[in-house]
Amino acid sequence: MHYCALFLLLFIGVSTKVPAQDTTSIYAKALFFPDKLFGAINKKAQQAENKLNIQSNKYLYRLAKQEKRLKRKLLRRSPQLAGSIFGNIDSLYNAFKTPLVTNNRFSKVYSGHLDSLTTAIHLLQSNSIYKLTSNPDADKALEGYKSLQEKFNQTDQIRKRLDQRQLVLKEQLQALGFMKQYRRFQKQVYYYKAQVLEYKAAFEDPTKLEKKVLELAMKVPRFKEFFARHSELGQLFALPGGQNPTEASVTGLQTRESMQQLLQNRFGSGSGVTQTLQQNVQNAQGQLNALKDKVSSLSNGDHGNGNAEMPDFKPNNQKTKSILKRIEFGSNLQTVKGTRFFPVTSDVGLSVGYKLNDKSAVGLGIAYKIGCGNGWNHMRITHQGIGLRSYLDYKLKGALYMSGGYEQNYRSAFRNIEQLKNYNAWQTSGLIGLSKKYKISNKFKGNMQLLWDFLSYQQIPQTQPFLFRVGYSLK
Repeated sequence: MHYCALFLLLFIGVSTKVPAQDTTSIYAKALFFPDKLFGAINKKAQQAENKLNIQSNKYLYRLAKQEKRLKRKLLRRSPQLAGSIFGNIDSLYNAFKTPLVTNNRFSKVYSGHLDSLTTAIHLLQSNSIYKLTSNPDADKALEGYKSLQEKFNQTDQIRKRLDQRQLVLKEQLQALGFMKQYRRFQKQVYYYKAQVLEYKAAFEDPTKLEKKVLELAMKVPRFKEFFARHSELGQLFALPGGQNPTEASVTGLQTRESMQQLLQNRFGSGSGVTQTLQQNVQNAQGQLNALKDKVSSLSNGDHGNGNAEMPDFKPNNQKTKSILKRIEFGSNLQTVKGTRFFPVTSDVGLSVGYKLNDKSAVGLGIAYKIGCGNGWNHMRITHQGIGLRSYLDYKLKGALYMSGGYEQNYRSAFRNIEQLKNYNAWQTSGLIGLSKKYKISNKFKGNMQLLWDFLSYQQIPQTQPFLFRVGYSLK
């Protein structure tokens, strides 16, 4: 009893002291920064940088190769003109790979995700609670972000240089009648810019670990003030929360006070003048909003990828995506009524496809045939064979597709693989029909198919010519 009373008194004493402790110190003791956190952040930045570097080198090599081909063709007609238009192509494209040194803040490519994470890590390092001041993994993550920012800037410089080069070549080659060759060059420039935007958009999508860093930073009370003063965005413009907004003003940008003074000097300060200026500003704002909506519709359209430039060819938006994003997995179910020779069968199929472009996809599949008997009085589950499939889908309009396929079906029960080697036991099917695809969720979509087997009439015994399939696939 004495021991129990002593334990109870100690427990009450400890429990009464806990609320008085600093909650931040308690949170700090419970918090643990694993090395993999900053290692994963640095790995993502390195992967994005490597992809940008590989794609830049690949497309610059292709563009230089096309220019050399054009130069050789023009040399036959006019060597002097070929030299003046193309010059030294290798040195030109090597110069494209060299970053331009500039002190203009607005020449940098801004990434909100990169800026937020960099500022968050700096904040956590400056806060003694998190003990990150001498964390080498955090320093590596910051170095990785700095290197990635430089790569973003370099790819943007390459894009601008290619745009200028494209204008020069278009003006010269159009007069020479080389527009067919120029369009090949134009396509490569377009796909390079689309590829860069695709990688940047993928990086902007935060991972769970990156969200964790931002959540921890936002728990610090002075996060807003720190972001307003030390982020890239805060250094460009005077964000609310900064201690001295005038420090963030950029030379060359007009302030509101200077604009008001300029308008008063030119138009006066009467009430009628003020009302007229306000009306004109509202009209200009309306026209600006309409222009923004138009640009937004262009950038979000089928030709977009975030690029408002409208090329004179129909781009393939799948070309800039990775192989994994172009692969689609699916499944389907097909039930065929019984005949004199075959029981009621259900085909359970699995497929994997590859998107050739925005309208068409090809794929392969396999099906397992399950027999269900010949009626309610004769129901019996049997293994009725296997099927090998191939398919092609082509988008007609909206969610309607033209579908076709070639299949080989083994319609007999088998006990071992050796039985499947008898080619004469396989039946050939040629399918053509329509498919309707619809959205189920953000990850899944469904499809219904009505197919005609035009080779079924040659099969002995003859199989059902019309097939109806219901399936699902990952988006």
